Amino acid sequence: MIASKVESANHSALPRVTREVLVSAPPVHGALPPELDGTFLTIGPNPLQRPHDEHLFAGDGMVHGVRLRGGRAEWYRNRWLRTDRAARILGELPAPGPRHGPNDNANGNIVRHAGRTLALGDGGPRPLQIDAALDTVARIDFDGTLRGGFAAHPQHDPLTGELHAVTMSCEPPYATYLVIDVHGRVRRSVPVPLKRPVMMHAFSLTEHYAIIYDLPVVFSPAAAAAGSRIPYAWNDGHGARLGLLPRDGGPDDILWVELSPCFVFHPVNAYESGRHIVLDVISHPRVFDRDPHRPGETPPALVRWTVDTAGGTVVEEQLSGLVQEAPVIDDRVRGTRHRYVFATALDPSGRELLGGPALLRHDLATGRTDTHELPPGCTTGEAVFVPREPRAPEGDGWLLSMVTDGRTGHGELTVLDTADFTGRPAAAVPLPVPVPHGFHAAWVDGD
Repeated sequence: MIASKVESANHSALPRVTREVLVSAPPVHGALPPELDGTFLTIGPNPLQRPHDEHLFAGDGMVHGVRLRGGRAEWYRNRWLRTDRAARILGELPAPGPRHGPNDNANGNIVRHAGRTLALGDGGPRPLQIDAALDTVARIDFDGTLRGGFAAHPQHDPLTGELHAVTMSCEPPYATYLVIDVHGRVRRSVPVPLKRPVMMHAFSLTEHYAIIYDLPVVFSPAAAAAGSRIPYAWNDGHGARLGLLPRDGGPDDILWVELSPCFVFHPVNAYESGRHIVLDVISHPRVFDRDPHRPGETPPALVRWTVDTAGGTVVEEQLSGLVQEAPVIDDRVRGTRHRYVFATALDPSGRELLGGPALLRHDLATGRTDTHELPPGCTTGEAVFVPREPRAPEGDGWLLSMVTDGRTGHGELTVLDTADFTGRPAAAVPLPVPVPHGFHAAWVDGD
């Protein structure tokens, strides 16, 4: 059964979904592992109306989900987040709760923390809590402990369970390092002084450091004056550097290390090795330069930066020459030495920015890369890794991703068994509706 809730007759140059739907008991091809008990989620921009500046990142946030339990797919549904703008277009009340700043479009990521599923966004919006049916519950400020905005790409410490984040602002000091405890309250807030506001989608976390990416995509007053909802552009004069902030330190303790100009949307992982910090990242040589509305002007690659904390120097090594993005690891080893990196192979032409025709598995111990090729005309976005069981070896489990058939635009949730990574999927859940590639995907255990 497909139940339609709203319809939009407006058209956009961006691929988009025009209605909210519920698909009950979608079919399953193959055998879904019965151990997969939870919801696969994706989130991304999906404009309700044609945006003023057509910026790739500016569309209204939409969440898609597929609930799996007992070897069955129980439902697929999608929902727009009830931001002020979306609620106004839909003729509904916006999400309750305190907002911060001009932007509440949390279309960038999904995390689960302290019993809440949170939609997050770049540019400082406060998190939007969503329920198990993907409906927007409220904006949250972590029980009154979040003074400003939040971040799109926080990280859990797998040892403590705390959530760490670096938030951005257009007001000095321009960045803040936050630690949210296991009860969902901010317990630590450290200002990070920057030269000017920058786009910082993510940061890295090691045992002793939070690592800041101060890179040359900066706030553009001209773009803001022109009405852009994402007013950032490449700036050759800004430079590039890493900030090594001790997790128990303050602003004066940050060690700044210079880099060659580049941009990182997505670090892979970071860990400490003696006096060195090793960072694996997806590095873009240049973004938001020739076209400020789309980032895909230079091919991103998997590289390793080894930082000497004593000498303040960086050595760069390319780990793979394949064009790729959306890196994923086994989160149980986050912040420590990792062996496997999963990623989405992109079309080198740059036509598709959020998806590609294959999934990759890099074995950093052997230097081998395995490729799972999709059927012709199909592309996939970011995958999610789920361990086979809690004590399974690193990288042993399932890789879930949403595949789009280019002929129909319809989505299909694909489940790969990493024991047969290059073979046929263990299972697939075809859907009779479009599911465009979003920014990020997540797996939420249980109800």
